[in-house]
Amino acid sequence: MDIIYPLAVPKGRRLCCEVCEAPAERVCTACTVTYYCGVVHQRADWNSIHEKICQLLIPLRTSMPFYNSEEERRHGLQQLQQRQKHLIEFCYTVAQKYLFEGKHAAAVPAALHSLRFRMNVHGLSSVELVPAYLLLAEASLGLGHIVQAEEYLSQAQWTVLKSTECCSATHSLLHRNLGLLYIAKENYEEARYHLANDIYFASCAFGTEDIRTSGGYFHLANIFYGLKKLDLADTLYTKVSEIWSKYLNNRYQVLSRVRIQQIDLLGKRFETDTGLDEAQEAEAIQILTSIWNIRESTSDTAPQKTIFVLKTLFMLYYLMMNSSKAQEYATRASSLAKEQHLGVHEQDAIEELLSLISAEEAHPIT
Repeated sequence: MDIIYPLAVPKGRRLCCEVCEAPAERVCTACTVTYYCGVVHQRADWNSIHEKICQLLIPLRTSMPFYNSEEERRHGLQQLQQRQKHLIEFCYTVAQKYLFEGKHAAAVPAALHSLRFRMNVHGLSSVELVPAYLLLAEASLGLGHIVQAEEYLSQAQWTVLKSTECCSATHSLLHRNLGLLYIAKENYEEARYHLANDIYFASCAFGTEDIRTSGGYFHLANIFYGLKKLDLADTLYTKVSEIWSKYLNNRYQVLSRVRIQQIDLLGKRFETDTGLDEAQEAEAIQILTSIWNIRESTSDTAPQKTIFVLKTLFMLYYLMMNSSKAQEYATRASSLAKEQHLGVHEQDAIEELLSLISAEEAHPIT
């Protein structure tokens, strides 16, 4: 049974819904430490994040065991804090991935978990809470809840203003989300101001050519594209594509050298990957696919730019080890190059990409 009987709850103890903090009426029977106001929020939390962390919550939400010494107690507290820190990052990454995939409702429970764990570890006024507030603001914007998004952003801004230890990366995230808010409100002048600040702070933290800076360029390009300032949009889309292409090609070159060494030393191939977490991979897919869709509408006048994005998407999926998607984009690039009668050099470069897929199929990773 997952229904809570009021008489079974200790006097003075208030059980709250994990999602909305309303009085709880149900409990997860798998962990018995997570409560919900009803079936809808229980199902939403389960599908979003709870299924992934259900058993991990038990030691965090039950009484600590009796320790024989102060040293054992300190060690137990350290382990508890480490578990919470792990869950902070895990829930944050899951929520980010949902946002980049456009699953805004699914992102909310995961972001709420990240926020609560941050409060437990860092306190109620720490700047470490800001990334979780920003996730919740972005999810609210995606759901069309602008007032709620403004509340989360106001909380994030106030926390940053009170802090003397806020890093450039956090300032960048704050301005990016404020930019998205003003885009939703169609106040494009204010949106450009915040996205320019996003790019500035991201450049201070990571450099102007880093993939973590590219999101600011991308959103700024979307504003110019919507305002029909196509030359400015084109310049920024090109910059974003080049940043991702450079990163992915560098990653491929590094992994190729390591893989050759691995073959020589151990007689087997070294597994490749993107070097990105799941959220960053989802962001790359979202950004590059969006640019490709825009480029497709102008492929007759600028086919090279469309092919460049297709080749970047190929490299992304190739490093993600998704051979079918990689081949799809390489084939599209090849077809477009032939349709537009591009030079032999361009077609040869694309055929080289297709040969990588053939090599993967001929020599599967072990």
